[in-house]
Formats: sequence, structure tokens, C-alpha cells
Amino acid sequence: MSDSTLPDPPPNAGDASAPPIRRYRTRYEDALFEDVLPFWETHSPDDEHDGPFNNLDRDGAVYDSTKHAWMLGRQAWTFATLYRDVEERPAWLDLARSGLAFLQEHAVRPDGRVFYSLTADGRPIYQQRKIFSECFYTMALAAYARAAGEPERLREAEDELEHIWNGTFGSEEARRPTHEGQPDVQSLAVPMIFLNLIEEVTGPDDWQRYRREVRTCIARLQRHVHEETQTVRETVRPDGTLADGPDGRLLNPGHALEAGWFLRHWAERLDDDDLAATADDMARWAFADGWDEEHGGLFYFLDAEGFSPVQLEWHMKLWWPHCEALYAHLLRYARTGETEAWDAFEKTHRYTFAHFPDDEHGEWFGYLNRRGEVTHRFKGGPYKGCFHVPRTLWRCWRLLQELE
Repeated sequence: MSDSTLPDPPPNAGDASAPPIRRYRTRYEDALFEDVLPFWETHSPDDEHDGPFNNLDRDGAVYDSTKHAWMLGRQAWTFATLYRDVEERPAWLDLARSGLAFLQEHAVRPDGRVFYSLTADGRPIYQQRKIFSECFYTMALAAYARAAGEPERLREAEDELEHIWNGTFGSEEARRPTHEGQPDVQSLAVPMIFLNLIEEVTGPDDWQRYRREVRTCIARLQRHVHEETQTVRETVRPDGTLADGPDGRLLNPGHALEAGWFLRHWAERLDDDDLAATADDMARWAFADGWDEEHGGLFYFLDAEGFSPVQLEWHMKLWWPHCEALYAHLLRYARTGETEAWDAFEKTHRYTFAHFPDDEHGEWFGYLNRRGEVTHRFKGGPYKGCFHVPRTLWRCWRLLQELE
């Protein structure tokens, strides 16, 4: 796609002079239903075992039969959510069922932990010390429970949420061990994933009983938001003060944008205007810090004080921060009507649709160098799968329908 102010209207968009909102809506609708979802529907199913393949080359070929719990849980969530929200397509529900069945049969350990990677037939390969495999499994459980009308699975999801929460914030014995010289810090990833997980498990009407947990996560997340420097720090001390060294200076624009829209969702549930303003500031600051004025696109990592980030891939342009930016900016615009938010959405849209979609084989590339050139041709890997792209296209499509 050319780097123009507006996307070229799709063939079925009618009059080329259609209002911008309509033209964006048709663009996102076609990208989701005619490009991205068909790629995964066609190439990811495993005809021999439950559990879709997630390591797919540019053309959809399976280049590694290893299955990763993050990706299986995320893909199951995606198809179950679309089945419930958009259309009851049996193929979507079956893909969700297949991923969830594989996780339940092979990945979930007796102690409730979830293996990170497994062979195609379900033999464990690796166990992470993080909580995210468990979180994405729980999201899949909740989404499938609602899509399939199986309330007992929703109760399982609630139990899993409690288990993850207690393992993270419970007794010292339940937490991972620390070492004598290890700094006492907290990561933005933890409160933000819990805010998203509670939203997914509870749905729109049943979150009040988690009010204490939500407020705990919001308080922890706000410690990462620093008004005096207009930055969202990835790592801070438990009281919110700045930590020393590269970790304390680390900016992750994609995380800050994602955490911002998670927080805005909760601000709307809580009817908290101050919280909504904080969420909007997070998105605004992260975008201002993260945008590469020379080559366009969002940097992966930055150092808040201008030092070289220690992450060697800091200057790369990844698919998921741009996905988060698209929805975060469009959500801000839909709620506030601010021209700045719309301009940021369009700026992100132009870069994203000019660089990430693969016009030849479908779906999106995930990894670009600073100049915007593709560095990794695969469409699915240990961390990229059927999640960020369809989630963003679906959420933006729904917002654009409202605006239209």
C-alpha cells in the first residue's frame, strides 16, 4: 500500500469519495476476514493431533512442529471470541476447541503450571518461570466457555485466575526465589496482564467481585507512570521510584500503549475520568517517545536518558507495538474526539499497512529493521501467532463501525 493519507478503497467500498471512517472500516474488515483469518484457518490445523501449528513460514508451511502454549492459548482466544462476537462459524469454534483441548490434555501440569513448549504430539519440552503461559491458557478457557456455552469451563478459568494471582501476590513461599544482590523491582508486564486477564475472565457484568484485585493492579501499574518525565517505565521499585541502571531507564513503547488501552477499558468500567486521562497520557507519551522520526515506525526499546539500550534489537520495528498503537489511538479518538489522537492513528496506519502486510501470501510480517525492511519472513513463531493482528483488526473494526 502506498504511504498516502488514506488507504486505497477496497473494490467493494463503493464511491471512492466515501467518508474516511467508512474507508478505514472496510479496509480493516477486509484485512481481518479476507486475509489474516483465512491464513490461519488454512495453514495452522494439525490433521493428526489437536493443537494447531504456530510456527508457519511466509507461505504457511510448517517449518517447526513445536507447539507453544502462548500461541495456542492466544489463537484459541481469538477464534472463540470472534465466534461469539462476530459470527457463529463452526470452523472458528473447532479451531478454538482444538487448541484448548491440546493445552488441557498435555500442557497443564498437576500443580496448575503450564508448559511453554511441547512436541506436536504433546510431550513437554520447556517450562518458563513466567506466568504468561498460564494467563493465555486461562483467557482461552474463558473465551471458549462463553462461545460454547459451557459454564463449567468458566469456573475453571476463575480457579486458574485465583491460582495465578496467589502464585504472584501470595505468600513468599509461592513466589519465585530471589538472590542476595537482586534489586527489588516490579515489571509493568505483571499488573497489565492481570488487568487484561480479569477483564477476559469476568466479562462485562461480573467484575465487581474482583474490585480489590483490579484496584491493586491499577495502583501497581500507576507506579510505572511518571508525570515529571512523561514516561512509562518498564521497571520500577515497588514504591514507584526509579530503579538504577538500564532496567530502570527502559522504555517499551508497545507495552506502554497496550497497558494504556487496558487501563482505559477499566477507567470506563469504573467511571473514573482521572484514570482515563492517565491512560490517554500513557498512550500519548509512549507514542511521542517511541516514534522514529527518521525512518518512521515505533522503536522496540528505548533508554529514557538517551543512552544506547542494552537490548541489541532495540531499533527494530515489530508488528505488535504497531498493533497496540492502532487500537490505543483509535480508542482515544472514539472517546475524546481529539484531533491529535486521530492524527496518531492515521500516522500509525500509514506505516503499518505500508510495511507489515504480505500482499503475496497473506497475513503480516512481524519483524523489520529500522529502515522498515523485512528481517524474518515467517508469519508465526514462538511469540508471533494468531493474536495481535486479528485482535487489533477486530477491535478497530468494531470502533470504526461505532464511529461510522
